[in-house]
Amino acid sequence: VAQAEGQEIMRRQPAVDLVVGPQAYHQLPELIARTHRARGERLSADFEPQEKFDALAPAGRHATGVTAFLTVQEGCDKFCTFCVVPYTRGPEWSRSPETIEAEARHLDAQGVREVTLLGQNVNAYAGEGGLAGLVRRLAAIEGIERIRYTTSHPRDMDETLIAAHGDLPELMPYLHLPVQSGSDRILKAMNRAHTAESYVGLIEKIRASRPDIAISGDFIVGFPGEREADFEATLGLVREVGYATAFSFKYSRRPGTPAAAMPGQVDEAVKDERLARLNALLDAQARRFNASQVGKVLPVLFERRGRHAGQLIGRSPYLQAIHALAPDRLIGQIVPVRVEDAA
Repeated sequence: VAQAEGQEIMRRQPAVDLVVGPQAYHQLPELIARTHRARGERLSADFEPQEKFDALAPAGRHATGVTAFLTVQEGCDKFCTFCVVPYTRGPEWSRSPETIEAEARHLDAQGVREVTLLGQNVNAYAGEGGLAGLVRRLAAIEGIERIRYTTSHPRDMDETLIAAHGDLPELMPYLHLPVQSGSDRILKAMNRAHTAESYVGLIEKIRASRPDIAISGDFIVGFPGEREADFEATLGLVREVGYATAFSFKYSRRPGTPAAAMPGQVDEAVKDERLARLNALLDAQARRFNASQVGKVLPVLFERRGRHAGQLIGRSPYLQAIHALAPDRLIGQIVPVRVEDAA
């Protein structure tokens, strides 16, 4: 928002001293000092990715727990018509595998056991070997026992990455792969460059490589021009795929995006009704997936204390929150836990 609306924020509210976009936060101390001294340049939202990462040397990063996020890629070249990311975060840009490995080893030395690789379009990572090669490289670090990544685009889910899910025990059996709609007509209007059929075929390949994988997704209801038949196609895709968890949204206009000016904007009441129906289906699938784990023994990485005395909270391989009575010494360890109940 700062990068997209920074000038307007400054115009509308003179009380704002400084606007900083996410690509410029490494300059924050300097910008604060400059603003304090002279009330000079008050907007810093543009970016040069390499400059930011060079400034954020791995040795200066302090882990705050046993899990950590690790940025490997930024920007997006896909230009989905509803999305502002290509305009605000710029084109796809990837860090070198060497700098990522150095940061991962620094995190490992601080006790981090799970890393989540981040990118606006993470599986478009363009370093040597692609994302699959990077995951294999990080899996060789002895202390890094779990690897995840988010967020992905179906167009960049290649065969090597699919194979990595079957080959690498460190790569967790959880994949967030947004589809947005089950209607080919709407997918074309969104400029997603995949069809419902190709997406389902991709899920089948991924499950053939890793049968126990949990699939997560994103959905937008009420995109401009969406008819009841289009929405029903989305419900049909959800039933066919079966999601362990999902994120669902009503379409909302983003200034400057093509979809904001499209005809056929859907009434808010219709969006509300469709979102409620979609969420009812997704919630039912999530409950079924969680219930399917009852009675199983899952390896759980305990991350922190819970709200109750003697309780710890951790994550299953499928990213489920697990609450268990356990001693503090198990924080940071992967422990077999029998699932007794699911909510």
